[in-house]
Amino acid sequence: MDATRIGRLRGDIQRELRYFDDCFARSEGREHLRCYVAGQVSNLPRKCVEAIADEAGLPPRTLQDFLAAHRWNHEHAVDRLQQLIAEQHDDEQSIGLIDETSFPKRGDKTVAVQRQYCGASGKIDNCMVSVALGYATLRGEFRCTLDHRIFVPESWDADEDRRREAGLPEALRHQPKWKMALGMLERAQGNGVRFAWLTFDEGYGNNVQFLEALDRMGQSYVAEVSGLLHGWLIEPTLLHKDHAAARRVHGGRPRRVPRLAAQSAKANRIDRLCSYSHPMRDQPWVDYHIKDGHKGPIVWQARAARFRLNLAHEPDGRRRASRFALPSAPRWLIHAYNPLTSETKYFVSNASAGVPIERLLHVAFSRWHVERSFQNEKDQLGLDQFECRRYLAVQRHLILTAISHLLLARLRLKLIGEGQAAGEKNSHRAASAPGRGRGDRGRVAQAGITP
Repeated sequence: MDATRIGRLRGDIQRELRYFDDCFARSEGREHLRCYVAGQVSNLPRKCVEAIADEAGLPPRTLQDFLAAHRWNHEHAVDRLQQLIAEQHDDEQSIGLIDETSFPKRGDKTVAVQRQYCGASGKIDNCMVSVALGYATLRGEFRCTLDHRIFVPESWDADEDRRREAGLPEALRHQPKWKMALGMLERAQGNGVRFAWLTFDEGYGNNVQFLEALDRMGQSYVAEVSGLLHGWLIEPTLLHKDHAAARRVHGGRPRRVPRLAAQSAKANRIDRLCSYSHPMRDQPWVDYHIKDGHKGPIVWQARAARFRLNLAHEPDGRRRASRFALPSAPRWLIHAYNPLTSETKYFVSNASAGVPIERLLHVAFSRWHVERSFQNEKDQLGLDQFECRRYLAVQRHLILTAISHLLLARLRLKLIGEGQAAGEKNSHRAASAPGRGRGDRGRVAQAGITP
Protein backbone atom coordinates (compact mmCIF):
# COMPACT_ATOMS: atom_id res chain seq x y z
CA MET A 1 0.00 0.00 0.00
CA ASP A 2 1.57 3.30 -1.06
CA ALA A 3 1.49 6.59 0.88
CA THR A 4 -1.21 8.01 -1.37
CA ARG A 5 -3.57 5.11 -0.64
CA ILE A 6 -2.90 5.33 3.10
CA GLY A 7 -3.69 9.03 2.96
CA ARG A 8 -7.02 8.29 1.33
CA LEU A 9 -8.14 6.01 4.17
CA ARG A 10 -9.27 8.92 6.34
CA GLY A 11 -11.31 10.33 3.46
CA ASP A 12 -12.89 6.90 2.86
CA ILE A 13 -14.01 6.72 6.49
CA GLN A 14 -15.38 10.25 6.47
CA ARG A 15 -17.45 9.50 3.38
CA GLU A 16 -18.79 6.32 4.96
CA LEU A 17 -20.06 8.33 7.94
CA ARG A 18 -22.50 10.22 5.73
CA TYR A 19 -24.75 7.20 6.06
CA PHE A 20 -25.37 8.26 9.68
CA ASP A 21 -25.97 11.98 9.08
CA ASP A 22 -29.73 11.69 9.61
CA CYS A 23 -29.12 10.66 13.24
CA PHE A 24 -28.20 14.29 13.98
CA ALA A 25 -30.36 17.38 13.77
CA ARG A 26 -27.38 19.76 13.78
CA SER A 27 -24.14 19.88 11.83
CA GLU A 28 -22.14 20.07 15.08
CA GLY A 29 -23.26 16.56 15.99
CA ARG A 30 -22.14 15.22 12.61
CA GLU A 31 -18.73 16.81 13.07
CA HIS A 32 -18.41 15.36 16.56
CA LEU A 33 -19.24 11.92 15.15
CA ARG A 34 -16.48 12.24 12.58
CA CYS A 35 -14.04 13.43 15.22
CA TYR A 36 -14.87 10.58 17.62
CA VAL A 37 -14.67 7.85 14.98
CA ALA A 38 -11.46 9.31 13.54
CA GLY A 39 -9.94 9.14 17.01
CA GLN A 40 -11.04 5.55 17.51
CA VAL A 41 -9.55 4.33 14.22
CA SER A 42 -6.34 6.35 14.69
CA ASN A 43 -3.05 5.08 16.11
CA LEU A 44 -3.51 6.84 19.45
CA PRO A 45 -2.13 4.64 22.24
CA ARG A 46 -5.26 5.32 24.30
CA LYS A 47 -8.72 6.03 22.83
CA CYS A 48 -10.43 7.82 25.74
CA VAL A 49 -12.39 11.04 25.18
CA GLU A 50 -9.61 13.30 26.42
CA ALA A 51 -6.99 11.77 24.13
CA ILE A 52 -9.31 11.91 21.11
CA ALA A 53 -10.19 15.55 21.82
CA ASP A 54 -6.55 16.55 22.26
CA GLU A 55 -5.64 14.89 18.97
CA ALA A 56 -8.42 16.84 17.23
CA GLY A 57 -7.55 20.11 18.94
CA LEU A 58 -10.86 20.29 20.80
CA PRO A 59 -11.63 20.91 24.48
CA PRO A 60 -12.33 17.49 26.09
CA ARG A 61 -15.62 18.88 27.40
CA THR A 62 -16.89 19.09 23.82
CA LEU A 63 -16.77 15.32 23.22
CA GLN A 64 -17.84 14.56 26.78
CA ASP A 65 -21.03 16.54 26.16
CA PHE A 66 -21.42 14.83 22.78
CA LEU A 67 -21.67 11.51 24.58
CA ALA A 68 -23.52 12.51 27.73
CA ALA A 69 -25.73 15.52 26.97
CA HIS A 70 -26.19 16.40 23.29
CA ARG A 71 -29.49 15.51 21.68
CA TRP A 72 -28.93 13.01 18.90
CA ASN A 73 -30.59 9.73 18.07
CA HIS A 74 -28.15 6.98 18.97
CA GLU A 75 -30.89 4.33 18.63
CA HIS A 76 -31.42 5.38 15.02
CA ALA A 77 -27.67 5.00 14.51
CA VAL A 78 -28.04 1.32 15.47
CA ASP A 79 -30.85 0.98 12.92
CA ARG A 80 -28.75 2.61 10.21
CA LEU A 81 -25.82 0.30 10.96
CA GLN A 82 -28.02 -2.77 10.68
CA GLN A 83 -29.76 -1.50 7.55
CA LEU A 84 -26.38 -0.98 5.91
CA ILE A 85 -25.48 -4.61 6.67
CA ALA A 86 -28.82 -5.81 5.26
CA GLU A 87 -28.45 -3.74 2.08
CA GLN A 88 -24.78 -4.26 1.24
CA HIS A 89 -23.50 -7.30 3.14
CA ASP A 90 -26.32 -9.82 2.95
CA ASP A 91 -25.00 -13.36 2.72
CA GLU A 92 -26.89 -16.62 2.19
CA GLN A 93 -24.84 -18.31 4.90
CA SER A 94 -24.55 -15.42 7.34
CA ILE A 95 -24.09 -16.24 11.01
CA GLY A 96 -25.49 -14.32 13.96
CA LEU A 97 -23.30 -14.46 17.06
CA ILE A 98 -24.61 -13.84 20.57
CA ASP A 99 -22.07 -13.24 23.28
CA GLU A 100 -21.14 -10.83 26.04
CA THR A 101 -18.06 -8.91 27.04
CA SER A 102 -17.09 -7.33 30.35
CA PHE A 103 -15.33 -4.22 31.58
CA PRO A 104 -13.59 -4.33 34.97
CA LYS A 105 -14.32 -1.18 36.99
CA ARG A 106 -13.40 0.14 40.39
CA GLY A 107 -16.00 1.49 42.79
CA ASP A 108 -19.76 1.36 42.41
CA LYS A 109 -20.58 4.53 40.46
CA THR A 110 -20.32 3.29 36.88
CA VAL A 111 -23.68 2.29 35.47
CA ALA A 112 -24.69 -1.39 35.97
CA VAL A 113 -21.44 -2.31 37.73
CA GLN A 114 -21.43 -5.00 40.40
CA ARG A 115 -19.50 -8.10 41.41
CA GLN A 116 -20.27 -10.71 38.77
CA TYR A 117 -18.43 -13.03 36.44
CA CYS A 118 -15.95 -10.99 34.42
CA GLY A 119 -14.64 -12.60 31.25
CA ALA A 120 -11.82 -10.05 31.02
CA SER A 121 -10.32 -11.24 34.31
CA GLY A 122 -11.71 -14.79 34.23
CA LYS A 123 -13.23 -14.60 37.73
CA ILE A 124 -15.93 -12.96 39.84
CA ASP A 125 -14.96 -9.31 39.76
CA ASN A 126 -16.33 -5.80 39.95
CA CYS A 127 -17.35 -5.08 36.37
CA MET A 128 -19.95 -3.94 33.86
CA VAL A 129 -21.22 -6.42 31.25
CA SER A 130 -22.45 -5.79 27.72
CA VAL A 131 -24.52 -8.24 25.67
CA ALA A 132 -23.71 -8.07 21.97
CA LEU A 133 -25.04 -9.36 18.67
CA GLY A 134 -22.40 -10.02 16.04
CA TYR A 135 -22.53 -10.77 12.33
CA ALA A 136 -20.14 -12.83 10.20
CA THR A 137 -20.08 -14.61 6.89
CA LEU A 138 -19.47 -18.35 7.05
CA ARG A 139 -16.03 -18.04 5.43
CA GLY A 140 -15.13 -15.17 7.75
CA GLU A 141 -14.16 -12.54 5.18
CA PHE A 142 -16.53 -10.03 6.83
CA ARG A 143 -17.57 -9.59 10.45
CA CYS A 144 -18.81 -6.77 12.64
CA THR A 145 -20.90 -6.02 15.73
CA LEU A 146 -24.55 -5.17 15.12
CA ASP A 147 -25.46 -4.04 18.62
CA HIS A 148 -24.09 -3.61 22.15
CA ARG A 149 -26.43 -3.37 25.16
CA ILE A 150 -25.59 -2.74 28.82
CA PHE A 151 -26.75 -5.54 31.09
CA VAL A 152 -28.52 -4.14 34.17
CA PRO A 153 -28.07 -6.49 37.18
CA GLU A 154 -31.09 -7.25 39.31
CA SER A 155 -29.50 -5.50 42.30
CA TRP A 156 -29.80 -2.17 40.49
CA ASP A 157 -33.60 -2.36 40.23
CA ALA A 158 -34.20 -1.70 43.93
CA ASP A 159 -31.63 1.09 44.39
CA GLU A 160 -33.38 4.18 43.04
CA ASP A 161 -30.71 6.61 44.28
CA ARG A 162 -28.00 4.68 42.50
CA ARG A 163 -30.07 4.44 39.34
CA ARG A 164 -30.74 8.18 39.39
CA GLU A 165 -27.07 9.02 39.90
CA ALA A 166 -26.08 6.76 36.98
CA GLY A 167 -28.80 8.21 34.73
CA LEU A 168 -30.57 4.89 34.11
CA PRO A 169 -33.92 5.45 32.36
CA GLU A 170 -36.91 4.48 34.47
CA ALA A 171 -38.09 1.98 31.88
CA LEU A 172 -34.73 0.20 31.69
CA ARG A 173 -34.89 -2.57 34.30
CA HIS A 174 -33.15 -5.87 34.84
CA GLN A 175 -33.77 -8.36 32.07
CA PRO A 176 -32.21 -11.81 31.69
CA LYS A 177 -29.44 -11.84 29.13
CA TRP A 178 -31.27 -14.33 26.93
CA LYS A 179 -34.27 -12.00 26.72
CA MET A 180 -31.95 -9.13 25.84
CA ALA A 181 -30.48 -11.29 23.07
CA LEU A 182 -33.96 -12.07 21.73
CA GLY A 183 -34.83 -8.38 21.65
CA MET A 184 -31.62 -7.55 19.79
CA LEU A 185 -32.25 -10.36 17.32
CA GLU A 186 -35.81 -9.18 16.64
CA ARG A 187 -34.60 -5.62 16.12
CA ALA A 188 -31.94 -6.71 13.62
CA GLN A 189 -34.50 -8.77 11.72
CA GLY A 190 -36.83 -5.77 11.70
CA ASN A 191 -34.03 -3.80 10.02
CA GLY A 192 -33.72 -6.42 7.29
CA VAL A 193 -30.79 -8.46 8.64
CA ARG A 194 -31.27 -12.16 8.01
CA PHE A 195 -29.23 -14.86 9.70
CA ALA A 196 -28.95 -18.25 8.06
CA TRP A 197 -27.61 -19.47 11.40
CA LEU A 198 -27.34 -18.31 14.98
CA THR A 199 -24.77 -19.62 17.43
CA PHE A 200 -23.96 -18.96 21.09
CA ASP A 201 -22.27 -20.52 24.11
CA GLU A 202 -23.61 -22.52 27.06
CA GLY A 203 -24.77 -19.41 28.89
CA TYR A 204 -27.55 -19.11 26.33
CA GLY A 205 -27.73 -22.65 24.96
CA ASN A 206 -28.55 -24.10 28.39
CA ASN A 207 -31.71 -22.00 28.59
CA VAL A 208 -34.54 -24.12 27.23
CA GLN A 209 -36.90 -21.14 27.05
CA PHE A 210 -34.43 -19.32 24.80
CA LEU A 211 -34.19 -22.30 22.44
CA GLU A 212 -37.98 -22.58 22.33
CA ALA A 213 -38.29 -18.89 21.47
CA LEU A 214 -35.85 -19.30 18.57
CA ASP A 215 -37.89 -22.28 17.34
CA ARG A 216 -41.03 -20.13 17.32
CA MET A 217 -39.16 -17.43 15.38
CA GLY A 218 -38.10 -19.99 12.79
CA GLN A 219 -34.43 -19.16 13.42
CA SER A 220 -31.94 -21.96 12.74
CA TYR A 221 -29.24 -22.27 15.37
CA VAL A 222 -26.35 -24.37 16.60
CA ALA A 223 -26.07 -23.97 20.38
CA GLU A 224 -23.27 -25.13 22.62
CA VAL A 225 -24.86 -26.78 25.66
CA SER A 226 -23.84 -28.37 28.93
CA GLY A 227 -23.74 -32.12 29.31
CA LEU A 228 -26.22 -31.68 32.18
CA LEU A 229 -29.20 -30.90 29.95
CA HIS A 230 -31.69 -33.77 29.63
CA GLY A 231 -33.26 -35.38 26.60
CA TRP A 232 -33.86 -38.54 24.57
CA LEU A 233 -31.88 -40.29 21.87
CA ILE A 234 -34.49 -43.09 21.79
CA GLU A 235 -37.87 -41.80 20.69
CA PRO A 236 -40.15 -41.38 23.73
CA THR A 237 -43.74 -42.62 23.65
CA LEU A 238 -46.47 -40.01 24.09
CA LEU A 239 -50.12 -40.53 24.97
CA HIS A 240 -52.41 -38.13 23.14
CA LYS A 241 -55.75 -39.50 24.33
CA ASP A 242 -57.29 -40.08 27.75
CA HIS A 243 -59.33 -43.24 28.27
CA ALA A 244 -62.62 -43.62 30.13
CA ALA A 245 -61.21 -46.37 32.38
CA ALA A 246 -58.41 -44.10 33.51
CA ARG A 247 -60.88 -41.33 34.31
CA ARG A 248 -62.91 -43.70 36.53
CA VAL A 249 -59.84 -44.86 38.41
CA HIS A 250 -58.77 -41.31 39.12
CA GLY A 251 -62.13 -40.05 40.32
CA GLY A 252 -63.44 -38.95 36.95
CA ARG A 253 -60.95 -36.12 36.35
CA PRO A 254 -59.13 -36.51 33.01
CA ARG A 255 -55.36 -36.55 33.07
CA ARG A 256 -53.27 -34.09 31.09
CA VAL A 257 -52.55 -34.98 27.48
CA PRO A 258 -50.29 -35.27 25.67
CA ARG A 259 -48.03 -36.88 28.28
CA LEU A 260 -45.24 -39.41 28.46
CA ALA A 261 -46.36 -43.03 28.58
CA ALA A 262 -45.35 -44.98 31.66
CA GLN A 263 -43.29 -47.41 29.57
CA SER A 264 -41.55 -44.64 27.63
CA ALA A 265 -37.78 -44.24 27.69
CA LYS A 266 -36.64 -41.89 30.41
CA ALA A 267 -34.88 -38.63 29.68
CA ASN A 268 -31.21 -38.60 30.65
CA ARG A 269 -28.30 -36.21 30.76
CA ILE A 270 -26.63 -35.41 27.46
CA ASP A 271 -23.17 -36.47 28.63
CA ARG A 272 -24.52 -39.87 29.70
CA LEU A 273 -26.49 -40.31 26.48
CA CYS A 274 -23.36 -39.63 24.42
CA SER A 275 -21.35 -42.16 26.43
CA TYR A 276 -23.84 -44.98 26.97
CA SER A 277 -26.87 -44.73 24.67
CA HIS A 278 -26.42 -46.95 21.61
CA PRO A 279 -27.59 -44.43 18.92
CA MET A 280 -24.52 -42.36 19.79
CA ARG A 281 -22.20 -44.89 21.47
CA ASP A 282 -22.16 -47.31 18.54
CA GLN A 283 -21.15 -44.69 15.99
CA PRO A 284 -17.51 -44.33 14.90
CA TRP A 285 -15.79 -40.99 15.41
CA VAL A 286 -15.42 -38.95 12.21
CA ASP A 287 -12.65 -36.37 11.69
CA TYR A 288 -13.74 -32.88 10.62
CA HIS A 289 -11.45 -30.07 9.55
CA ILE A 290 -12.77 -26.99 11.38
CA LYS A 291 -10.34 -24.32 10.22
CA ASP A 292 -6.66 -23.54 9.77
CA GLY A 293 -5.03 -22.14 12.89
CA HIS A 294 -1.64 -20.50 13.44
CA LYS A 295 -0.09 -23.90 14.17
CA GLY A 296 -1.82 -25.81 11.39
CA PRO A 297 -5.20 -27.40 10.71
CA ILE A 298 -7.66 -27.66 13.60
CA VAL A 299 -9.41 -31.04 13.48
CA TRP A 300 -12.16 -32.26 15.79
CA GLN A 301 -13.75 -35.69 15.92
CA ALA A 302 -17.53 -35.76 16.09
CA ARG A 303 -20.58 -37.98 15.96
CA ALA A 304 -24.20 -36.95 15.84
CA ALA A 305 -27.71 -38.33 16.25
CA ARG A 306 -31.26 -37.07 16.17
CA PHE A 307 -32.34 -35.98 19.61
CA ARG A 308 -35.30 -34.61 21.54
CA LEU A 309 -34.70 -32.13 24.33
CA ASN A 310 -36.62 -32.44 27.61
CA LEU A 311 -38.46 -29.13 27.90
CA ALA A 312 -38.91 -29.59 31.67
CA HIS A 313 -35.24 -29.58 32.67
CA GLU A 314 -32.74 -26.81 33.23
CA PRO A 315 -29.00 -27.62 33.39
CA ASP A 316 -28.69 -27.10 37.15
CA GLY A 317 -31.21 -29.87 37.81
CA ARG A 318 -34.19 -27.62 38.51
CA ARG A 319 -37.48 -28.67 37.01
CA ARG A 320 -39.90 -26.36 35.31
CA ALA A 321 -43.65 -26.74 35.68
CA SER A 322 -44.98 -30.22 34.89
CA ARG A 323 -46.75 -29.01 31.76
CA PHE A 324 -43.29 -28.70 30.15
CA ALA A 325 -42.31 -32.34 30.83
CA LEU A 326 -42.50 -33.21 27.16
CA PRO A 327 -39.97 -33.83 24.39
CA SER A 328 -39.13 -31.06 21.98
CA ALA A 329 -39.30 -31.32 18.20
CA PRO A 330 -36.45 -33.41 16.71
CA ARG A 331 -33.03 -31.79 16.86
CA TRP A 332 -29.42 -32.70 16.24
CA LEU A 333 -27.19 -33.61 19.15
CA ILE A 334 -23.49 -33.39 18.28
CA HIS A 335 -20.75 -34.78 20.48
CA ALA A 336 -17.38 -33.25 19.53
CA TYR A 337 -13.97 -34.28 20.84
CA ASN A 338 -10.53 -32.77 20.31
CA PRO A 339 -7.97 -35.62 20.28
CA LEU A 340 -5.06 -33.24 20.92
CA THR A 341 -6.45 -31.51 23.99
CA SER A 342 -9.06 -34.11 25.12
CA GLU A 343 -11.62 -31.27 25.19
CA THR A 344 -15.27 -32.30 24.80
CA LYS A 345 -18.14 -30.14 23.57
CA TYR A 346 -21.85 -30.75 23.08
CA PHE A 347 -24.01 -28.93 20.54
CA VAL A 348 -27.76 -28.93 19.91
CA SER A 349 -29.23 -27.70 16.63
CA ASN A 350 -32.75 -27.38 15.25
CA ALA A 351 -31.46 -27.86 11.69
CA SER A 352 -33.33 -30.30 9.50
CA ALA A 353 -32.22 -33.91 9.21
CA GLY A 354 -30.64 -33.37 5.80
CA VAL A 355 -28.12 -30.70 6.84
CA PRO A 356 -24.52 -32.03 6.77
CA ILE A 357 -22.86 -32.35 10.18
CA GLU A 358 -19.77 -30.62 8.78
CA ARG A 359 -21.85 -27.49 8.11
CA LEU A 360 -23.23 -27.52 11.65
CA LEU A 361 -19.74 -27.89 13.12
CA HIS A 362 -18.42 -24.97 11.08
CA VAL A 363 -21.26 -22.83 12.43
CA ALA A 364 -20.73 -24.08 16.00
CA PHE A 365 -17.03 -23.23 15.91
CA SER A 366 -17.54 -19.81 14.33
CA ARG A 367 -17.93 -18.09 17.70
CA TRP A 368 -14.30 -17.04 17.41
CA HIS A 369 -15.53 -14.29 15.09
CA VAL A 370 -17.35 -12.46 17.87
CA GLU A 371 -14.45 -13.06 20.26
CA ARG A 372 -12.09 -11.56 17.68
CA SER A 373 -14.51 -8.66 17.23
CA PHE A 374 -14.38 -7.90 20.94
CA GLN A 375 -10.59 -8.16 20.90
CA ASN A 376 -10.30 -5.79 17.93
CA GLU A 377 -12.74 -3.32 19.47
CA LYS A 378 -10.80 -3.28 22.73
CA ASP A 379 -7.28 -3.33 21.31
CA GLN A 380 -7.78 -1.04 18.33
CA LEU A 381 -10.89 1.06 19.00
CA GLY A 382 -10.85 1.63 22.76
CA LEU A 383 -14.06 -0.21 23.59
CA ASP A 384 -12.97 -0.72 27.19
CA GLN A 385 -11.21 2.64 27.62
CA PHE A 386 -14.26 4.78 28.36
CA GLU A 387 -14.01 6.93 31.46
CA CYS A 388 -17.66 8.00 31.69
CA ARG A 389 -20.01 6.55 34.29
CA ARG A 390 -23.55 7.49 33.34
CA TYR A 391 -25.78 5.28 31.21
CA LEU A 392 -26.26 7.51 28.16
CA ALA A 393 -22.57 8.22 27.69
CA VAL A 394 -21.52 4.59 28.10
CA GLN A 395 -24.26 3.24 25.82
CA ARG A 396 -23.41 5.79 23.12
CA HIS A 397 -19.74 4.88 23.38
CA LEU A 398 -20.60 1.21 22.79
CA ILE A 399 -22.69 2.11 19.74
CA LEU A 400 -20.06 4.44 18.29
CA THR A 401 -17.46 1.69 18.69
CA ALA A 402 -19.69 -0.69 16.73
CA ILE A 403 -19.95 1.94 13.97
CA SER A 404 -16.16 2.36 13.89
CA HIS A 405 -15.80 -1.42 13.71
CA LEU A 406 -18.22 -1.60 10.80
CA LEU A 407 -16.33 1.08 8.86
CA LEU A 408 -13.02 -0.72 9.32
CA ALA A 409 -14.60 -4.03 8.29
CA ARG A 410 -15.95 -2.42 5.12
CA LEU A 411 -12.58 -0.78 4.44
CA ARG A 412 -10.80 -4.09 4.92
CA LEU A 413 -13.17 -5.76 2.45
CA LYS A 414 -12.51 -2.97 -0.02
CA LEU A 415 -8.73 -3.32 0.33
CA ILE A 416 -8.94 -7.07 -0.19
CA GLY A 417 -10.99 -6.45 -3.35
CA GLU A 418 -8.43 -3.96 -4.62
CA GLY A 419 -5.66 -6.45 -3.91
CA GLN A 420 -7.44 -9.19 -5.82
CA ALA A 421 -8.10 -6.87 -8.76
CA ALA A 422 -4.46 -5.80 -8.82
CA GLY A 423 -3.36 -9.42 -8.68
CA GLU A 424 -5.54 -10.35 -11.65
CA LYS A 425 -4.27 -7.34 -13.59
CA ASN A 426 -0.64 -8.29 -13.05
CA SER A 427 -1.04 -12.06 -13.38
CA HIS A 428 0.05 -11.97 -17.02
CA ARG A 429 3.45 -10.60 -16.12
CA ALA A 430 6.22 -13.15 -16.45
CA ALA A 431 7.91 -12.38 -13.16
CA SER A 432 7.45 -10.22 -10.09
CA ALA A 433 10.07 -8.11 -8.42
CA PRO A 434 11.37 -9.43 -5.05
CA GLY A 435 9.36 -8.26 -2.04
CA ARG A 436 6.19 -7.68 -4.01
CA GLY A 437 2.95 -9.59 -3.66
CA ARG A 438 2.85 -9.73 0.13
CA GLY A 439 -0.88 -10.24 -0.20
CA ASP A 440 -3.99 -8.68 1.25
CA ARG A 441 -3.03 -9.46 4.85
CA GLY A 442 -0.01 -7.17 4.65
CA ARG A 443 -2.01 -4.42 2.98
CA VAL A 444 -4.69 -4.58 5.63
CA ALA A 445 -2.15 -4.64 8.46
CA GLN A 446 -0.67 -1.38 7.21
CA ALA A 447 -4.10 0.16 7.57
CA GLY A 448 -4.26 -0.85 11.22
CA ILE A 449 -6.96 -3.49 10.65
CA THR A 450 -6.61 -6.95 12.12
CA PRO A 451 -7.92 -9.70 9.79
